[in-house]
Amino acid sequence: MAKKGVSRRGFVAGCSAAIAALAGARLTHVAFGSPEAEPNQDILVTVFLRGGMDGLSVVAPIAGADRGHYESSRSSLALPLTGDNAMRPLNDFFGLHPAAAPFHELYQAGKAAIIHAAGLTSDTRSHFDAMQYMELGTPDQKVSTSGWLTRHLMTAGNLPPEIIAPAVAAGMSAPTSLLGSRETIGMTSPRDFSYNGHWAYGSWQRMALRKMYTGNTWLHQSGIQTLNAVDVIEYASPDTYTPENGATYPNGSFGNSLQTVAQMIKMQLGMRLATIDLGGWDTHEYQGDGGTGYFSNKMAELTGGLLALMTDLSNSSGTDHTQRLTVVVMSEFGRTFKQNASRGTDHGHGNVMFVVGGAVNGGQVYGQWPGLATDQLYDRRDLAITTDYRQVLSEILIRRLGNPRLGVIFPGYANYSPLGILQGTDIAPNYDNVMPTPTPVGTPSSTDNDLGGPHRVYLPNTQR
Repeated sequence: MAKKGVSRRGFVAGCSAAIAALAGARLTHVAFGSPEAEPNQDILVTVFLRGGMDGLSVVAPIAGADRGHYESSRSSLALPLTGDNAMRPLNDFFGLHPAAAPFHELYQAGKAAIIHAAGLTSDTRSHFDAMQYMELGTPDQKVSTSGWLTRHLMTAGNLPPEIIAPAVAAGMSAPTSLLGSRETIGMTSPRDFSYNGHWAYGSWQRMALRKMYTGNTWLHQSGIQTLNAVDVIEYASPDTYTPENGATYPNGSFGNSLQTVAQMIKMQLGMRLATIDLGGWDTHEYQGDGGTGYFSNKMAELTGGLLALMTDLSNSSGTDHTQRLTVVVMSEFGRTFKQNASRGTDHGHGNVMFVVGGAVNGGQVYGQWPGLATDQLYDRRDLAITTDYRQVLSEILIRRLGNPRLGVIFPGYANYSPLGILQGTDIAPNYDNVMPTPTPVGTPSSTDNDLGGPHRVYLPNTQR
């Protein structure tokens, strides 16, 4: 079943009989992939590692006093410096988990960067609270009715008013970062985003459905957007897909989601945002000794998938799509510095973030390292945070997506300065927190709203 919606699930749940059928007339051509027709074709993919990933089991010190603190506090979990399972050096101070060899390949090629001691500055060790704060973009507050990615779409002043698929949530989860979006398509894969009506009466059913959505309410608007999106995607015949350049995605939902994103990028339907989840990081017990075991397997899945995505998109009929791709990887918090009695780690604070893409100033570890001595730890137990996660996301918004509206996207966040993770043009941040006034539902708008950006709530009702 295809899904499109205000809450992605809500529209489908309320109109399941109608939405099961979906699209109407074919759109005979798509100009969304044309640089001339579409300014700023950069794409942001957010990968959220749910459960609280242990960043100190991904990137850890290999030298100095902190190496001694690390080994003494993690007698079983510490990543080894020598042997078959040795860490891969990143620089003179940091090393990488051995199972993250695919990421190391991207790092050495200058396509991946690491931000250490980063994360959510709120004092919480609740999975639910931390994830909600991060995805709403409002630390310590849950009152927002929209996610930070939704507010980016609402304020972006450099996007066309009509795009078939501005945002895609790959997989079955409904990300809070896209809360309130009427422009998000949710799909497990493009081939499943299709019409499944009666074999003999399908055309009539599709036409009838399109006739149903001719009003001016949010319901009608979402219905028409869904019909158009399914029609165009179905027209592209996505039944079979072969990754290019020898890319091999990991088995399972994460690999499938990455492949979905790659396929949607190549279809050139105007996608600017995609979200992917990878859960299973709440490693309270038997995390894996010396860089082996469960955590090692998860790290191989994550980094193998990132390499596959970059490889698949690096040359598609002569086009390197990675040049307009930025992937950011984050988790709600890190883990305790000291391992627990069950050879695992508990809910912590500071963590690592990854940024991958063709415009990344890669091969570097960014951020200020706080140290691992007891008096340097947060609450004397966790890695401290020296880089607010919003600083990293803001650099992506400004340098890659061309959106300086930080006051709306991250209310209360100020004093932004880029870390230099990404190539791009710096725009003066706008800390005005006035939300845009939505264009009336069903009304096409190519004019700017009071925050300088079109509000895309309309798609043409093209009929056969």
